[in-house]
Amino acid sequence: MRQQIAAANWKMNLTYVEGQQLLNDILAENVEPKDNHAVIFGIPFPYLMMANEKVNTLKNLYVAAQNCSNKKSGAYTGEVSVGMLKSLNLKYCIIGHSERREYFNETNLELSEKLDLLLGAGMKPIFCCGEPLSIREEGSQNAYVEKQLKESLFHLSAEDMKKVVIAYEPIWAIGTGKTATTAQAQEIHAYIRSVIANQYGAEVADMVPILYGGSVKANNAKELFACPDVDGGLVGGASLVAMDFVEIIRALK
Repeated sequence: MRQQIAAANWKMNLTYVEGQQLLNDILAENVEPKDNHAVIFGIPFPYLMMANEKVNTLKNLYVAAQNCSNKKSGAYTGEVSVGMLKSLNLKYCIIGHSERREYFNETNLELSEKLDLLLGAGMKPIFCCGEPLSIREEGSQNAYVEKQLKESLFHLSAEDMKKVVIAYEPIWAIGTGKTATTAQAQEIHAYIRSVIANQYGAEVADMVPILYGGSVKANNAKELFACPDVDGGLVGGASLVAMDFVEIIRALK
């Protein structure tokens, strides 16, 4: 079975003390991920060391940065390099989140550069893709997501592609009042896997975890994760509530 992943994305939330307490509350539930599971905490930069110290001795629990620079080093005030993240012994980094694309104008080319730096450092990218409402309404979501994948990922070797985690975000269903059905989630996840298979073959495509990032909650996680091509979730708001995130972890296949 492919790796099944519950990834928390705290975004720009919580003070240092609140972040410590949230992690303590989750860990107090004695979550013990199975061998094919990974629980990943996407933490704001100032809290990465604190979080990593709490989980780095625990089986299948990891910390991820929420972003990285596409530059190795230099005069880029306020940026954080892959080398800096690697020096903290981090294993994962989220890149290409819809908020980064929309608010900070990140391009597919920039994301391909970030991918290369992360993979070159032995880190695993969690690569986000997904379409806005206007694209979904005109029915061109498949072509839109395929373009994101091709322009950012398809220069990779097959071996490097196996190291990438993909997170599909239906941007049109996040905070809009619209809801994506489990059938819609499975449909686009299966399509993403078919695009990877066309480029790299079925064996590689079957190894790539594809997470769902559309308002995963404690009460819908089990149904979503039961879909054959949904390999867990990239969780926003629900990851800030300890017991909600614990329930989402327990819903993994």
